[in-house]
Amino acid sequence: MVGANDEDGDESEDGDGDIEDDASFASIDDLEHEGEDHVLELKKLAEKDPEFYKYLQENDRELLEFEAGAAAATDDDDDMFDEDEDMSDDKAPVLTKTILQKWQKALLEHRSLRALRKLLLAFRAAAHMNEENQVLAWTIDSPSVYSKLVTTSLRYTPVVLEHHIPYKILPNGKFKPPTQTTKHKTLQKLIISYFINVIHIISQLTEPEMIQLAISESAKIVPYVISSRRSIKLYLKTCLDIWSTGDDSTRIAAFLAIRKLATATDESMLDMVLKGTYLALIRSSKSTTPHTLPSINLMKNSASEIYCLDFAQGSAYQHAFGYIRQLAVHLRNSMKVKSKEAYKQVYNWQYVHCIDFWCIVLARACDVDTQGKTGAKDNELKPLIYPLVQVTLGAIKLISASRSYPFHLHLIRSLLHLTRHTNTFIPLAPYLLPIINSALSPTHSKKSSTLRPLDFDTNIRAPQQYAKTRVYAEGLLEEALFVLSEWLAAKPVMSSIAFPEITVPVVMSLRKTIKTSKSAGSKGGGSAKEAGMVKGLVERIEESAKWVEKKREGVAFSPGRMNEVEAWEAGVNVEETPLGKYVKVQRKTREKRRRLVEKAREGEHEILDD
Repeated sequence: MVGANDEDGDESEDGDGDIEDDASFASIDDLEHEGEDHVLELKKLAEKDPEFYKYLQENDRELLEFEAGAAAATDDDDDMFDEDEDMSDDKAPVLTKTILQKWQKALLEHRSLRALRKLLLAFRAAAHMNEENQVLAWTIDSPSVYSKLVTTSLRYTPVVLEHHIPYKILPNGKFKPPTQTTKHKTLQKLIISYFINVIHIISQLTEPEMIQLAISESAKIVPYVISSRRSIKLYLKTCLDIWSTGDDSTRIAAFLAIRKLATATDESMLDMVLKGTYLALIRSSKSTTPHTLPSINLMKNSASEIYCLDFAQGSAYQHAFGYIRQLAVHLRNSMKVKSKEAYKQVYNWQYVHCIDFWCIVLARACDVDTQGKTGAKDNELKPLIYPLVQVTLGAIKLISASRSYPFHLHLIRSLLHLTRHTNTFIPLAPYLLPIINSALSPTHSKKSSTLRPLDFDTNIRAPQQYAKTRVYAEGLLEEALFVLSEWLAAKPVMSSIAFPEITVPVVMSLRKTIKTSKSAGSKGGGSAKEAGMVKGLVERIEESAKWVEKKREGVAFSPGRMNEVEAWEAGVNVEETPLGKYVKVQRKTREKRRRLVEKAREGEHEILDD
């Protein structure tokens, strides 16, 4: 899916391979006279670039306290600019805070390209200071100078480049690279060299704050280096690694940088980003634990944002179609071969997270509320809802063993999310009722055990020791009943004018389950508490059916007049229905319990109520 010519352009780029060996970039000094007339007006700085101004106030306030009439560099500054030309062959000069401060002042007052050249040569020295066979322009022997140099380079470089070679943001959100002027061509190698050094130094940084700063500031350089495919690929790989392994702050910074790459006018760049984010997500979701699940969910939600960009619909459709087709192929192979190894192609965490990811993408892209507010037409991804639902339901039906019910519940929750946002009716009751029936079935004895309740969020298959135990049956019943109530309270179901008819088979099945459980008594069926849970849901369903029947008493149109049917359904407020109120209470109860479990997991020794 990545452009076929991606690799062909690497060797012909603007000397990428030789950039690190160019230690002077002296021709940039010839451009200095072009920038001397552009003195910074500090009074307007807060309006033009408030983020940079705030940084100066917090970190370099002395640079703001100079005379506004200073329009040219002093003789001392000229000497400072020539220091590295006079350095001895034996050892590079030591970089001091005084020299660094003079560069800062020249950059701030005049947006000096000469000072920028010196600064970035020193930055290169910082990036490679502990490496052998490196000819460096400066020696850095102070940790505070090192930190100040890195921070200054990251903060100031985008500001100076924006002043000299600005780029445009198009109305659709994409950016247009700067025009290829003489100044831009002269600066190009320096910019790419700096960009590669930033990528290099990111791998050396250990503090999350510095990594976040390096990523967020380097993203501002992307429009200037977009033509260097080799460095962009390296940068994307670095950002994807951090996005999939870092802490939350660095993950978000890396994602914003990845999103910046996606907004390039080069369509092949968007393909690289879409493919890279999906593959990084798959690799990260191979194993799911209580500790990794939050980060995987963060990745799914953030990656879906890129797939749902307005200008990305065409490319997103091609990628989504191909990857959903891959899921269908794995399912078909499992259904044909019917072996343990073939089943593993479907019954794994990566398959579950992939299904969930595409449900999130389609729910976000085809959200009816969002489309109603903006008046947007149907998203190009909408035709993929049907094949995704078919693949997911096929995966649920692949294995019907009770130990696989956690897998079923994961997929059903994904479809529930999809049906809520897209207003698509997906018949989920036939896949939930067998789980409820099994949990209350008297045909298998429910063994007592001292096992903890199974965590359904981080398991797709119940361990062998949970099979036929009461704790597992109770957990299954609770989860399945809640998901069933959520589905019944979803707008496509609850607001349907045919809700009473839709729920008839559901109520009949649940009543039969209750009756069978009671008749079994203590010989193996469910307890009175479990039967009471089912009965409580049945009562809410029946109350809601009567509520809908009463509301539709005055209807004078036939089912064939769909416009009037849709208008009637749009007027139903789900939260006002008995089932809607019931589900709202259940959500609050589960959320409270989830927080208690989370605190207990973190070692706060909270007591969990039954």
